[in-house]
Amino acid sequence: MTIQKLLIANRGEIACRVIKTARKMGIATVAVYSDADREALHVRMADEAIHIGASPARESYLQIDRIIAACKQTGAQAVHPGYGFLSENAGFAAALEKEGIVFVGPPPKAIEAMGDKITSKKIAAEAGVSTVPGHMGLIADAEEAVTISRSIGYPVMIKASAGGGGKGMRIAWTDDEAREGFERSKSEAASSFGDDRIFIEKFVTEPRHIEIQLIGDAHGNVLYLNERECSIQRRNQKVIEEAPSPFLDEATRKAMGEQSVALARAVGYRSAGTVEFIVDKDRNFYFLEMNTRLQVEHPVTELITGLDLVELMLRVANGEKLPLTQAEVQRRGWAIESRLYAEDPYRNFLPSTGRLTRYRPPEESASGALVVRNDTGVFEGGEISTFYDPMIAKLCTWAPTRLEAINAMAVALDGFEVEGVGNNLPFLASVMEQQRFRDGRLTTGYIAEEFPEGFAGASLTEEQRFDVDAAAALMMARREQRRGGVVAESRWHVESPAGAGLVRLTQHGHETQVETGWRSAAAHLRWQPGESLARLDWSDGRQAVLKVTPTTSGFRIRYRGADLKVLVLRPHIAALLKHMPVKTPPDMSKFLLCPMPGQVVRIDVAEGDVVEDGQTLAIVEAMKMENVLKAEKRARVSKIHAVPGAVLAVDQVILEFEAV
Repeated sequence: MTIQKLLIANRGEIACRVIKTARKMGIATVAVYSDADREALHVRMADEAIHIGASPARESYLQIDRIIAACKQTGAQAVHPGYGFLSENAGFAAALEKEGIVFVGPPPKAIEAMGDKITSKKIAAEAGVSTVPGHMGLIADAEEAVTISRSIGYPVMIKASAGGGGKGMRIAWTDDEAREGFERSKSEAASSFGDDRIFIEKFVTEPRHIEIQLIGDAHGNVLYLNERECSIQRRNQKVIEEAPSPFLDEATRKAMGEQSVALARAVGYRSAGTVEFIVDKDRNFYFLEMNTRLQVEHPVTELITGLDLVELMLRVANGEKLPLTQAEVQRRGWAIESRLYAEDPYRNFLPSTGRLTRYRPPEESASGALVVRNDTGVFEGGEISTFYDPMIAKLCTWAPTRLEAINAMAVALDGFEVEGVGNNLPFLASVMEQQRFRDGRLTTGYIAEEFPEGFAGASLTEEQRFDVDAAAALMMARREQRRGGVVAESRWHVESPAGAGLVRLTQHGHETQVETGWRSAAAHLRWQPGESLARLDWSDGRQAVLKVTPTTSGFRIRYRGADLKVLVLRPHIAALLKHMPVKTPPDMSKFLLCPMPGQVVRIDVAEGDVVEDGQTLAIVEAMKMENVLKAEKRARVSKIHAVPGAVLAVDQVILEFEAV
């Protein structure tokens, strides 16, 4: 049977991504949506759309019966599950099969075998795949966990068999930590997955997370499509991915690929899948798990191989043979992916919700020596909901070399405009500038090691500060020209947290010579008052893109992860600054403020209570995560401003304190 109509059992960017390929192949598409997604982009893009329930995923996107009913209502012959939701649910695949609906993915038995971490590791070992030393059997209690941990050798990783997303996972370095880790992992596993089985394995120090992309058909062909480096993670969630890995050599790549293929063959695998490995500093690699679906980070593989993985999945689901052999798989250039999330990096990446008042991604390009690709499921004016994953977009760049791809990503991030919700753009931009990242010295502990105190904004290099000072002076000069005509030469005092100094501008035709106390160069400014992006084209070919917002006497400039308030004044006016009174910011230490938009779950204190440093004060829920708010010093609660159930905005007052 040839698929003529496809239902996408998902939402957001992956639903939009699948629709694009289906449209290219001439396949009609059906979207499903919840109450919260009634106006979503994937609903607008599809040929048809069916409402399947209320906003919570358990009442809509996880409802197998409603998705099957939508298939029957629309005549959809196949379902693409995307990732997340029901994509790795063997029962869903089997239910579709029973109804004669094609599941665009692997057979139910393969999903079931690889979905259980204990079973999958046993199958992997039997298939000759390198596995981490560990205990795959059932563990009776905490004391047995300690005995097993000692036999493996500390440190060990204690993990839930049905786990995922970092839940039910602990690292233990001692007997006491093994006992505690076993109890906590077992409890989390039971509450999160309804399955409290635990296994223990050796914890690999200085680990990298590297995965192999597979594609298989129903004719016995399975190929590996190179690897992806996914070591930049936060709370066990990937943030930045790239392909290929800067660490692997040809021998290791081949061994990992061949072992992945052997595992796929052992379970009769077809469609797209990914085998994840932990790789140590000596390039020893160990099987982690197999994801029986399309991965979030699949675009970087597409960019280096020239293949459309969604198209291959659909062709395999149609019963077609793979159109290439292992020898024909390309590995061309380098690709980087940055996941743009609605989360505030300045507030420990707390989730952010609200309306996208501005959403202007960089212009996509797909030819020549540079590719910019943006996979998204949002639009300007749309809402970031509390009900689902806070991903805004996946920004990808491709170039002939890794350094060129990183530089292209830095420029693309600078030109990505998102307003209305907190987002991690400045964090992503700062990572692109770090020498350790540019050198490819990565581990899964990268973020914790490089940002031990959290993210507080990036520090600019001397060259980047020159970009900021030049742009600020040139923009102010252009504003002045609008008011009083063209001025061939001008001098400006430019001051920001990055430093202060004099900038001299001398116009020569379309270019302006920019001179500071430490540098001189010619630039052309592409910006007019009212525009939110300023582009500097330097005479040496270098380009800078800065986000700008006018202020009373200058600009707010965001560039390469730094967020700066830049003052631009005539020198004689700047000389008077020292005589101006300094406005003291209000003391907010006597308030407990809501750190993110969310709902108050609990208030644990009463008016008049004396609280101690570290004591729990309240719990606020956002994006289905409970955030515990604690006291930072000893004080008395003088007033309670919020009650359980209240929905608060960011920085809204919850409690007020007074000195004891």
